[in-house]
Amino acid sequence: MSRIAIIDYQMGNLRSVQKGFEKVGHEAVITSDPAELAKAERIVLPGVGAFADAIAELRRRKLVEPIKEAVASGKPFLGICLGLQLLFDVGYENGEYEGLGILRGKCVRFDLPHEFKVPHMGWNRGTIKRKAPILKETADGTFFYFVHSYYVVPEDTSLVAIEADYGHPFCAAVWKDNLFATQFHPEKSQAEGLKLLKAFAEQ
Repeated sequence: MSRIAIIDYQMGNLRSVQKGFEKVGHEAVITSDPAELAKAERIVLPGVGAFADAIAELRRRKLVEPIKEAVASGKPFLGICLGLQLLFDVGYENGEYEGLGILRGKCVRFDLPHEFKVPHMGWNRGTIKRKAPILKETADGTFFYFVHSYYVVPEDTSLVAIEADYGHPFCAAVWKDNLFATQFHPEKSQAEGLKLLKAFAEQ
């Protein structure tokens, strides 16, 4: 059974992610210990909340380098929601804040006509642009659950694995080598989300 570590930085529904893995038969530990992350075979960066608070908390807990090392090492790495946004160079949430810089690009707020509510909340269809290994059981057009006001704009559009549409097309997931990250919440996306967590745990 793979050793999965969920990074604890007080910004996210950690227990629901952990329970998602348990439902598909995989144990996951919640930890902020860099030594635990180094030992783990797979890493999950979850997150709900503000970009600035999150990056500050990762720095305070000395987790920035362990995250970068985990991605660079080739370990399977999964980012969820804010955990996707933090991977990029910069976030523009109530200011301008430097992200982890693992992927080139920015995180920006939806700027939409008034009939579109922000945050974007609820189920939305995903269009698969690139079939990452984690998507092996996922059909094109699958619905996932979103809760977000901001979305990422990768410099390299070939990183986009799933696209969704809310007023305009936006990046719903990225894939680069061992790194896969979603704007939606797999742990809240019922059976389809659990497929993703299972594929991640077993890839």
